[in-house]
Formats: sequence, C-alpha cells, structure tokens
Amino acid sequence: MSAIFQRAKWIANVATGRTNAGRNLTVLADDIYLVSYPRSGNTWTRFLIANLLDHENPPSFADIEARIPAINLWPDKVLLQSPRPRILKSHEYFDPRYGQVIYIVRDPRDVAVSMYHYSIKRKEIGDDYPMEHFVRRFIRGEFMSDFANWEDHLRSWTGTRAGRGEFLLLRYEDMQTNLERELAKIAAFLNVSRTPDDLARSARLSSAERLRELERQQSGQWKLTKNTRKDKPFVRSANSGSWKEVLSAESVAEIEHVWGRTMQEFGYELVSEQSAEVIKAGATTTEFARQRH
Repeated sequence: MSAIFQRAKWIANVATGRTNAGRNLTVLADDIYLVSYPRSGNTWTRFLIANLLDHENPPSFADIEARIPAINLWPDKVLLQSPRPRILKSHEYFDPRYGQVIYIVRDPRDVAVSMYHYSIKRKEIGDDYPMEHFVRRFIRGEFMSDFANWEDHLRSWTGTRAGRGEFLLLRYEDMQTNLERELAKIAAFLNVSRTPDDLARSARLSSAERLRELERQQSGQWKLTKNTRKDKPFVRSANSGSWKEVLSAESVAEIEHVWGRTMQEFGYELVSEQSAEVIKAGATTTEFARQRH
C-alpha cells in the first residue's frame, strides 16, 4: 500500500468518523479524564469508579466502554454521544485542554513486566522474546509509542498540574495497600458521597479475581481484547513488586539508571548497586538510547 493511498484512506476515515479520537478528541468543559501511562492500573480504576458511581449495577467488560470509554478505541462522534459529564479513559501525554484529571502512576519496573506480557498478548512479540531486549526498547518508548515513555508521560502531567485542585494523583501501590482510603479520595474528587460500606463494596466488585472471571467470560466482547491472544490474560497478577522475581539485575539497573531520580521522587526505592552513582550522574532517556544504539 503506497504512502499516498494510506494518507487518502486516513483522510476518508477521519471524514466519515471512523478514526479513533485520541488527541483529536473534542474536549468538553465538564469532562473528567482518567489518565495513566499504559499498564498502570487504568482499567482497574475504571471498574472501581464505575462501581463507585453505580454500585447497584456492577460493570462488565461487555459494557465498561459504555460507562467510561477509552478515547483511543472510539471515534470522536461516538464519544460525543456519551452522557455528560463524561468520564473518559486516556493514555495521552499532557493535553492542556483536559480540565479535571485523575492520574495514576505505577512503578516502571512493574510497568515493564506488565507491558512485556501485554505485548505478547497483542502479538507484537513472541513468547520467547528476551526480557532484557524488551526492557531496553521499553525505556526508549518503542512499545505503545504514541504515549511517549514512562518518565516523559508522568512528568508531562505532574510538571504542569501537580498541586492543583483539579488534579488527583494516585499511586497504584497505594491503591494496592489501602484501596478504600484511595477510593475515598476518588469519591471526593468526583464530588460523590459514599459510606465506608460503599467503598468496600466497590473494592470487592472490582477485585482482580472478579475481573479475571469477567475477562474469561467476555474477552471476545471487549474491543480491547477481542482480537488478541485468548491464552494470555489481560488481567494478570495485579500485584506490586513482581519485577523482583522477573527482571534481571541488569534490567533493573538500566531502568533505575535512566529514571532513578523520578522514581525516588514518587516513592519508589532504588535497589541497584549502581543507583547512587546513576542519580549523581543524572542520566536521561536520550543518553540511554544513545549508549545502546
């Protein structure tokens, strides 16, 4: 297919509303955006919020897109039909048009492991693809490349919005250790009143066990998973710290070499023996990419 033909096809898709919204989304004043780097807990949080808002009608993979749609899965004209105020899932790096934002950050070492398995599920790499090679490419932002790399994505949002009332920062790890406390923050941000029993029920209905069961039943009905490998789950262990058993010391050192300063700032302990020297040196993703090419 020639570049001219591809361009013409893209223009036709845009004109007829068949292209997913992404950064071409029409932003409305009362929108609320649930934002994260990919594989950082965004889908889990969608279920938590959907259960928080309507705990009498638990969401499923078959209808989660109708409740909190993902802007990279639907055309703009479809999203404009969503009831307002819209709560929308986004993996986009900073967009100044977004008003209210809930941002989730996750330890990049765990993100790397999760994205490795997701890339296998999406058939981007094979089962035997070396994790060490994957991590180097992950650091360079070569997977899910529309969304930059972990640090640039995080900094684009926190560097512009941190500390503002319309910006709620959540850590995936804090949600793991004290979910009801973090749900209370979300409820307050959304300006909804919920009792401790409501929060506990939302947490229970959004558990990893329940989501895995829903996925087994409905993965063929969900737009994000219906064309991916069925033998590889979308919802995996959903734990924190699995990188300790999966990543090699070299891969851990490489991630910390590039993002160590930011990791420390957001509460992630560095374990590599090289970390102190790396932090002092102040390496960047660009420098890492140059060293590895």
